[in-house]
Amino acid sequence: MLQKSCMFRLVNSGPELVNTEDETAGLHTRMGQNRSQAASMTPPVSVIVVGAGSRGEIYSYFACIHPQRVKVVGVADPRKFARTKLQQQHKIEEGNVFEDWHDVIEREKFADAVAICTPDRLHKEPAVAFAMKGYHVLLEKPMATTAEDCTAIVEACTQSGVMLTVCHVLRYDPVIHKIKELIDAGVIGEVVHIQHLEPVGFYHFAHSFVRGNWRNEAESSFALLAKSCHDIDLIHHWAGARRCVKVSSFGSVSHFRKESKPPGAASRCLDCPVEGACPYSARKIYLDRVKWGHTGWPVSVICPNSVPDIESVTEALKTGPYGRCVYECDNDVCTNQVVNMEFEGGVTAAFSMVAFTEELCKRKTTISGSKGELSYNGHEVRVFDFLTQRSTTHNSHGNNPSFGMGGHGGADYHLMDAFVSAVANNDPSLIRSGPEETLMSHMLVFEAERSRLEGRVVYCEEERETRQDGLKITAKD
Repeated sequence: MLQKSCMFRLVNSGPELVNTEDETAGLHTRMGQNRSQAASMTPPVSVIVVGAGSRGEIYSYFACIHPQRVKVVGVADPRKFARTKLQQQHKIEEGNVFEDWHDVIEREKFADAVAICTPDRLHKEPAVAFAMKGYHVLLEKPMATTAEDCTAIVEACTQSGVMLTVCHVLRYDPVIHKIKELIDAGVIGEVVHIQHLEPVGFYHFAHSFVRGNWRNEAESSFALLAKSCHDIDLIHHWAGARRCVKVSSFGSVSHFRKESKPPGAASRCLDCPVEGACPYSARKIYLDRVKWGHTGWPVSVICPNSVPDIESVTEALKTGPYGRCVYECDNDVCTNQVVNMEFEGGVTAAFSMVAFTEELCKRKTTISGSKGELSYNGHEVRVFDFLTQRSTTHNSHGNNPSFGMGGHGGADYHLMDAFVSAVANNDPSLIRSGPEETLMSHMLVFEAERSRLEGRVVYCEEERETRQDGLKITAKD
């Protein structure tokens, strides 16, 4: 497999703690040399980017790092600034730059693969169309915003014989992937219970889910799908891809409501006399960062048609959605949610997502097994063995290069590494987030949200049968 991976050496260090040392530097060097040699013998994988926003730009940057392995040959985006920026970065021919992806479909197939990074509600149509045209598909998560659309995407890719990689990037994080390797190696025995926390981060949630693109379910999707399908996917993955038997969920919109607005607060942060006492002040989150020289995420998001600087950011906060008071937005997605699951064989799992945290997306996990306990603190994996009563620690010591693609702990890089290798070698086994298992974890997300909305335990097999019957009736009609 061309994917980078970590090797770990166990070292005894006393009766209670065993540490590991990273031994990957030489391996990375050798793998890079082998990859370059292999790439020099075959043409680079050609990719079209549909949706040139933040995620499209990040994934396509892999071509700047490894031009011998992949080349971006086309871009489609209705926003001139975004598509022109990507065109210039990758020297894309003028004839392969499109405002509308439908125009790409009308052309003869001119690339190996497509990266679909459109808004959530606009995933299904291009994914199906490009799959039917014979393109391998890299699809930003979530797959789609309905169970029916997710199923249609998988069916289209299966029927067309193309590979589908859904961007559940956390599966490609080397340390998180180590969790799965340890489970499969039996170091904690049989998995009994999984407890998993996603701390979103107070200003991250305000940016993306109160003021931003994922604030309103009618315009995007519910929070569990938009933000936490990563996490439900990991739980499903760690549980051994067992079917979930039943699920319950609770959650609500807390704090970011009109009744929580401080006395005297204005409708916009730049006009607000009390914003200095507000941790969610847009001035603090965006404008102060620009003054410190930070123009990446989240600042880059609020100026989609220009380079972020003091003037453009100030104007965006005066007139755009990111300058609004967080207590006067049209947000309706959960700030906190819990999901309880029971899988086949009696394995149970509990997931919590909460907006109000110091750390941003540093997941924390505890997996209880019959022979030991595995814990992950966002940085390293620790295994406690019940028999020896000793602990073993696994980490990457930051020596896992992502070459400028550091998002999600470098997992963005490893995702693209796997996808490009899979296409180049016609080997879908290199993809960790393929169609069938990803579809199963998405269905679990939909069933969990159904439980929250209907205030009941959802018995998943009954939901699957109902859904299948509904699809059959629709097909007959």
